[in-house]
Amino acid sequence: MELESEKFTEIGCYFYRATPVIMELQTTKYTPANALEILQSLSKSISLGKDLVAKCKRGDHSMSDAELRSTMLQLLGVIRRMGECLSLIPSSTFRGQEYAEVAVLSLSKEMLNAHFDIQVLHTKELESQMDLQAREEQAPLELDLYSVSVEVSMNSSMNSKSYDMPLPIEYFGSTSLSSQSSDHSTSRSISLPKVAQYIEPLYETFYCPLTKEIMDDPVTIESGVTYERKAITAWFEKFETSGDIFCPTTGKKLMSRGLNTNVALKTTIEEWKDRNDAERIKVSRAALSLAGSDRMVLEAIKDLQTVCQRKQYNKVQVRNVGVLPLLTKLLEYKDRNVRCAAMELLRQLVVEDDEGKEMIAETMDISILIKLLSSSHRPVRHESLLLLLELSSTRSLCEKIGSIPGGILVLITFKINWSIDVFAAEIADQILRNLERNPDNIKCMAENGLLEPLMHHLNEGSEEIQMEMASYLGEIVLGHDSKINVPGRAASTLIRMVHSGNSLTRRIAFKALMQISSHHPSCKILVEAGIVQVMAEEMFIRIIHNEPMNSKEEAAAILANILESGLEHHSLQVNSHGHTMVSDYVVYNIIYMLKNSTPDELNVHLIRILQCLTKSPKPMATIVSVIKETEASYSLLEVINNPHDELAVAAIKLLTTLSPYLGHTLVERLCKTRGQPENLIQCPTETIHITEKQAVSAKFLAKLPHQNLTLNLALSARNVVPTILQTINLIQRSGTRTSRYASAYLEGLIGILVRFTTTLYEPQILFLARTHNFTSVFTELLMKTSCDEVQKLAAIGLENLSSESINLSKPPQIKSKKFMKFFSLPKSLSVGSSKKKSVSLCPVHRGACSSQNTFCLIDAKAVDRLLACLYHENVEVVEAALSALCTLLDEKVDVDKSVSMLSEVNAIQHVLNVVKEHRQEVLQQKSFWMIERFLVKGGNKQASDISQDRLLPATLVSAFHHGDVNTRQMAEKILRHLNKMPNFSASTYTM
Repeated sequence: MELESEKFTEIGCYFYRATPVIMELQTTKYTPANALEILQSLSKSISLGKDLVAKCKRGDHSMSDAELRSTMLQLLGVIRRMGECLSLIPSSTFRGQEYAEVAVLSLSKEMLNAHFDIQVLHTKELESQMDLQAREEQAPLELDLYSVSVEVSMNSSMNSKSYDMPLPIEYFGSTSLSSQSSDHSTSRSISLPKVAQYIEPLYETFYCPLTKEIMDDPVTIESGVTYERKAITAWFEKFETSGDIFCPTTGKKLMSRGLNTNVALKTTIEEWKDRNDAERIKVSRAALSLAGSDRMVLEAIKDLQTVCQRKQYNKVQVRNVGVLPLLTKLLEYKDRNVRCAAMELLRQLVVEDDEGKEMIAETMDISILIKLLSSSHRPVRHESLLLLLELSSTRSLCEKIGSIPGGILVLITFKINWSIDVFAAEIADQILRNLERNPDNIKCMAENGLLEPLMHHLNEGSEEIQMEMASYLGEIVLGHDSKINVPGRAASTLIRMVHSGNSLTRRIAFKALMQISSHHPSCKILVEAGIVQVMAEEMFIRIIHNEPMNSKEEAAAILANILESGLEHHSLQVNSHGHTMVSDYVVYNIIYMLKNSTPDELNVHLIRILQCLTKSPKPMATIVSVIKETEASYSLLEVINNPHDELAVAAIKLLTTLSPYLGHTLVERLCKTRGQPENLIQCPTETIHITEKQAVSAKFLAKLPHQNLTLNLALSARNVVPTILQTINLIQRSGTRTSRYASAYLEGLIGILVRFTTTLYEPQILFLARTHNFTSVFTELLMKTSCDEVQKLAAIGLENLSSESINLSKPPQIKSKKFMKFFSLPKSLSVGSSKKKSVSLCPVHRGACSSQNTFCLIDAKAVDRLLACLYHENVEVVEAALSALCTLLDEKVDVDKSVSMLSEVNAIQHVLNVVKEHRQEVLQQKSFWMIERFLVKGGNKQASDISQDRLLPATLVSAFHHGDVNTRQMAEKILRHLNKMPNFSASTYTM
């Protein structure tokens, strides 16, 4: 039995390898129809095997040769019958488990073909052999190879005298079917037994007598005994002199410390290890395929790690038997320890092996690793980072890793948050450095906030790399922090590329500089790098023939961005002759380019430059002079009709800025332009369709000189007022928030209506204002809008209309006058009545008044609304409202009646509140003028009411001390009325 122990070991391995298959058959959800028959047959075979093993275990019973041979033959029959049962398992049982099916079929085939070369000796021969063994243990020569128990290597606690003890048979895990069911029901974990460490039969001579372990480097000493080199060397070092050394096994004194490599034994051991590793790989692979329990999987992975550590070629074997797909599947295993172990083994399989990395990349979905980076379990994160680091060391995999959505972002997050996890930050940094070998990854890093790689390659890379990095810089949208950091590092390189590069290089560099200059804080750095001179040279001097790009356009765009950034224009030098951006040299060149036929995009940027230069007095004067003297204004006005909206908008904005200086010239030339001015006003179908061009066009018309009768008559002749009123009504119904340009458009439209009120002396304009009841329109606008500009314009319109009331108000005629109405107001703005009213005299204007015909504020009930505007926070609104109210106290009207009427609505208290709340001189002048009117015409009651205001005297004194001439005169008059100053007038008023 001792001589045949390796056969028992082999039998035990078969029982062990069949155990997980049986358990899987019991638990699978795809139970075959013949499962019961298979399990019953296996149960009988296992029971028979247990009985045969129990017979061999009885130590008080000696077996004859025949009995031993019979027992082993019966065990062989048990193995083959079990193999036959396993072969009956149908393929449907292994759905989605291809490797499990292959493993079971392979095991079945091995068991069916099992064969034991049984050579049992007779008793006397056995005794002779054992005597010979005892004598040879004392001999100096080494034994031949013979079978021993594997217990030596598995239980280091056993002493050296137990080499020949047989391996306990229950160690193989052979249990009956019923015991397996019991174990399964109690959820006992399945694990790989220790016998998996040495599946191939081994021999006693493999073990070092000193270490009791299999030797790696066997050497023979003088006594003829073989030891592990390290062990015997350490033994020799215990002796100080060579004369004291003796053999630890034989006790023979040694004359030499010489060590001779036992080549034959070393080769045999190495071959045995190779065979053993191959079998261990198969067993571990089967365990991974079944994945019966967490413990089984972990032990299988650990065993594979040990095998791979021993020899590089074992990694190849592991990959070739199909372990990689199983490990990849384990990355999504429920137990995080299994996931960690699987990643650790995968990393071990690819270290310094590009072929292995390619195989893993083909087998595994790398996005799973990226997901594991977000695990809450730190070891999982670390292992996934380490595996990614190994994979990223191969150039071909860098692109694949970088293409995974969110992968680079997660790695950058690890790198930035180094204080949270220093190890993860360091590994992530190394991975990112590896990924830099792919240009697309560099772009992705920049888009996610890591610009260092892009900047490094832009400044240090080859010409081709610099072009690629510059193109990325022109494409990506930088974050705020990146916009601040990029210009300082990229400016000089990009400017050099513009100045000395080929056409393609220049195009790319221009695009990147346009992107950088669009962020205004970056412009200062660009200016310091000398960009203004280079761009000015591109625009005004440099000419490159046959260049497939228009560098002037890009240069103008960059200059426009720099000027719009708010830098001092006079400090921007454009050449070595001392010219700056505000020099006539620049203005003349730009206007000259604008007058000539240039591309629309270039014209846009040229106009942007002029718009910026109008903010400085010197270039503004030059621009006005040149445009007035040349045909440039016609060029700008013609651009208004350009279908390119951006160009048209830019031109209209510039014309609006120039209108205070060139207003009448622009009106004259505008009216000569085809389709103008009516095309500047278009009624949108909905407020959401209001465009920027419509808004700036309306504002342009509103800003042109109001008293220009030519433009007002042109607008009236084109019948634009109904369109304006219709659009105002639409915006009021929908609200200004429905479009970003609705408020600006409404302001422009109201401004156009106001301009008509300045030329009411023209009958055609007067008829227009009466027909559309401008007084009611403006009155409604005072309270129906929250826009300050609209309220101010409405009050100005009412002021202009009210100023004409005294001229239009006449005594009533005998016959009623009928007014022809060719146009109708929108319902929301119409306040008239279809019924005939009795005509009464207006006490203020001394004639027959109405809001529609004479623009009377009293009849329009606008007074209360104007008084409400005096509490507005916007000074301009308050000023406009005061100006409108002042028209009711003019010398031409009946001031006594007007004061009386205003007193009824307590107007003086509203005016006094303006004096208390505002210190602006223009408001004080208008308020003081009205107060003085009330003191003169209001009698004792008004004087008493005014004198009771405790803050008024102090305000008057302050204005008298610090105001201008007009303010001081008005303050003095009021102080005299209040007896606060001596009155030298003959008609002194006393309280």
